Amino acid sequence: MTNVQQFMLPDVGEGLTEAEIVTWLVKPGDPVEVNQVVVEIETAKSLVELPSPFAGEVSALHAEQGDTVDVGRPIISIATGGGSAVPEPASPTESVEEEPKLLVGYGASEAPSRRRRRGAAKVAPVVVAEPTPVRAPSGPVRTKPPVRLLARTLGVDLATLVPSGENGVITRDDVVRASRAATTAVPVAAPSVDDATGDVRIPIKGVRKHTAAAMVSSAFTAPHVTEFVTLDVTATMELRERVLARREFMDVKVSPLTFVAKAFLRAIERTPSANSRWDEAAQEIVQMREVNLGIAAATPRGLVVPNIRSAQRLGLADLATAISDLAGTARSGRTPPEAMAGGTVTISNFGVFGVDAGTPILNPGETAILGVGSITRKPWVVGEGADERIEPRWVTTLALSFDHRVMDGQQGSELLADTAAFLRDPALAAL
Repeated sequence: MTNVQQFMLPDVGEGLTEAEIVTWLVKPGDPVEVNQVVVEIETAKSLVELPSPFAGEVSALHAEQGDTVDVGRPIISIATGGGSAVPEPASPTESVEEEPKLLVGYGASEAPSRRRRRGAAKVAPVVVAEPTPVRAPSGPVRTKPPVRLLARTLGVDLATLVPSGENGVITRDDVVRASRAATTAVPVAAPSVDDATGDVRIPIKGVRKHTAAAMVSSAFTAPHVTEFVTLDVTATMELRERVLARREFMDVKVSPLTFVAKAFLRAIERTPSANSRWDEAAQEIVQMREVNLGIAAATPRGLVVPNIRSAQRLGLADLATAISDLAGTARSGRTPPEAMAGGTVTISNFGVFGVDAGTPILNPGETAILGVGSITRKPWVVGEGADERIEPRWVTTLALSFDHRVMDGQQGSELLADTAAFLRDPALAAL
């Protein structure tokens, strides 16, 4: 006997209320299995693949690519029990007895996405160069456990890679290169042009829509204070060169941001109020024990801020690995919604765009965000008295924004001053 099951759009995390259908991977009449990915959706946080909770045959799709669907509404009907049936599409106002199933997405599909939208806006496909095929080596895969974890996160099959490391070892760079080659950037809606005025209209959807709402909410909820300090980080840059020469860091990408993050985490230990949130309902300040460090990442879909859980517990190598993995996952569009929940403080590295300084806006619910400007060679006064001279040094500007309800001026200044001190003289972090 045929039984038609309706798959409701689930809440994939963060209490999101709607999502956009990006790509259907099945059509009516197709057979499906349990956990087979049937559709790719875009939430306000990320791209998510939804697996089918049923096995059978697709009898109907209840939304088109480009449609925005509320959580709990049916998106696909699957005929189970050996037959197929075409049910009447559910009315938007009709109550649905079955509770939506809470599923966790698995990231972005490696297949190119083609989005069809209503009206003048059409798909602007992103062209990606085809990777040159290579022959993978035979025999067992040789690599380190962190690289295996990265490969699983990015969906890379280690058995297909040609190792570049010594003695046939697959390195982190091998995995990252394979992920970038296999990943097609997510297409976004092309702007429509008004024929009469020539004005360009760009749809506000997905991550960009969520970011705009979050920033407006933060700016008009938390009283922001921003402080700046310009400093000589030559000692930190020299330490980075020594670290990179060490054997244990051979396969680790240690960027200057790693040292900034380490200094910021160390400063938070001295000013723990930075790792707090304002509870308006309870009229309390909640100081968290774990520091979940958010790293703002610019992606083709907009700004996302995934976080590193319990970052204060990580050594330099593990922190560097976590930052590198986080950035790679974000750029590939594979950051799951749960990775962007629960952040407590954030770093925004706008220096990678050649910007010297800025005034970062707090992530909603957080108390502090550190902005990092470009690190460049500049003339700098060194020495004192008769030994005073001008030398070329590595210089950067840090900007700290904080919630003045939670931290007063002294606490904010001490947090920024300590971060700067640890970067001027990294040995101070050992005290």
